[in-house]
Amino acid sequence: MPSKRERVIQAVTDLLKGALPKASHFRNEVKPEAIPANGFVNVDDGDPGEPEVTLNPTTWIYEHSIPVDVAALKSRTVSAELRLDAMLQAIGAAVAADRTLGGLCDYLMVQAATTEPLTAEGAAVSRLALVEIVAVYGTTDPLN
Repeated sequence: MPSKRERVIQAVTDLLKGALPKASHFRNEVKPEAIPANGFVNVDDGDPGEPEVTLNPTTWIYEHSIPVDVAALKSRTVSAELRLDAMLQAIGAAVAADRTLGGLCDYLMVQAATTEPLTAEGAAVSRLALVEIVAVYGTTDPLN
């Protein structure tokens, strides 16, 4: 069975796939040179950070920061900014709808996105956002 850390990351990945079903989804990939027409979502494993440890039973409590890259292209009728905004709103709604990932973690929250242009010369106009999703969870073994 996968570790708690891995199950949380996979659950976040699945949550994003549900929120943005038409986007191309990846894990631990570099930013692509070309953004797919329906957008790009990449989930990195992130950093579980320094845990708080409680005793009896010994439990490591993590606030695991999971970075997510989200990119959108300009379409004929909608700007890249508005398409990216819609994608970010869908992520926010999905997180708000399942703050425990079905009971897998204690709390799931999303941090405000930072955005930047992601346009190479001669390419379609696109925007990129970095979103931090923070999963708070406990485990009785930091490696399991």
